[in-house]
Amino acid sequence: MLPILNLIRYPNLLIIAATQYVFKYFVVDPMMKASALNDWQFALLVLATICIAAAGNIINDINDVNIDLINKPKKVIVSKSISESLANNLFIGFNVVGVVIGLYLSNTVGKNNMAVIFVLISGLLYIYSTSLKKLLLVGNLLVSALVGFSILIVGLFEIYPMIDEHNLTAAQWTLKVLAIYALFAFLVNLLREITKDIEDIDGDYGGGMNTLPILLGRERTAKLVAVLGMAVMVVIFLFVYKYLYDKQGVLSYILLFVFGPLFYFVINSWNAKKKQDFRKLSTVLKVVMLFGIFSVIVLYYAFKETN
Repeated sequence: MLPILNLIRYPNLLIIAATQYVFKYFVVDPMMKASALNDWQFALLVLATICIAAAGNIINDINDVNIDLINKPKKVIVSKSISESLANNLFIGFNVVGVVIGLYLSNTVGKNNMAVIFVLISGLLYIYSTSLKKLLLVGNLLVSALVGFSILIVGLFEIYPMIDEHNLTAAQWTLKVLAIYALFAFLVNLLREITKDIEDIDGDYGGGMNTLPILLGRERTAKLVAVLGMAVMVVIFLFVYKYLYDKQGVLSYILLFVFGPLFYFVINSWNAKKKQDFRKLSTVLKVVMLFGIFSVIVLYYAFKETN
């Protein structure tokens, strides 16, 4: 059982599930006062999301066995702990469950055309693992966009089916909050994807990949992600300055738990050279992502006190 859990990257799936629940209970429900899905149906939405994400992780591992034997030989699961045949069956099974649930939910909210979302994401993850990830930046951008979409899909199913003239303003503001956080998730994950590419440059080169570090070299790409990290900090600063300048508690949280780790990332990525340096920086970005996403809870209580 443990090899299967490791294969589907269960900690990352738990983070996806927690993120979607956070946005439901601390953004959608308080701002909209109602939602299209009941608690049981929302649990199914979360399950569909993590099933398709799990399938994406599996097919990625199946296609990356040779690369992973170089980059992380001790963590290879397919062909060692699990046969490729079983991995393929799990890939199909998770996809089927995710898509079927998506069909049911789309029918439940009266928007049958939204079922194509689950099929499309499933297909994109397959194409990513088999071909798109070999293209310069294309795979990085796609994965990062899907990470951001895991937030937007909450609004798509919880808000979109019930928008009318009475709740239009609330819906627009709620979707705007979700979009801002989706953009944050996209940007931070893009940084992390490129950082992981630097860490995995040896195996990727042998596997015929065309990543940014292979094109520019490890050191130049490290300096580029430092500059991109600064750009992300500027984007966050502009958002905070525009919307949260009078919320001292929120400002303190963001400065300490988002800006602080990001600043550490920028300084250390500029001079990073070793594989373990980039592994550590990738972990820092995961921390930034988690604290950034969960800042929505701090925001909820900050605005609740002023209302």
